[in-house]
Amino acid sequence: MNERTLLPVLLPLAPARSLPARIPDEIAAVLDAHQMPKAVIADELLNMRECRFATTANRSVVGVMNEFTKLAEIYADPARPNLVALSLRLATTPCTPLHQRSVSPDRELAALVRSIAS
Repeated sequence: MNERTLLPVLLPLAPARSLPARIPDEIAAVLDAHQMPKAVIADELLNMRECRFATTANRSVVGVMNEFTKLAEIYADPARPNLVALSLRLATTPCTPLHQRSVSPDRELAALVRSIAS
């Protein structure tokens, strides 16, 4: 999840060893599904050449991640798992940290891209 936009990107943990290598492609797939400009996606990929894992001290992020986890369990179709589609659906969820701005991660992402373009 992106700390600024709260945009969720879901991907399987297994195999854990290849997780760092798989993250950029999954983020690019979700950004493409949100119809982000190719230049924005390319810039994100460029900025993700290094991957480090760390805990967050942002309690809002942890709270939203917990809510997304619960909602993902409700929304997921175990017969036909589609993590990009599930990421898109979760991105429409109103989030308290975004209440004063764009309300949901998908709208916050769109607003961020508009601000970069202008």
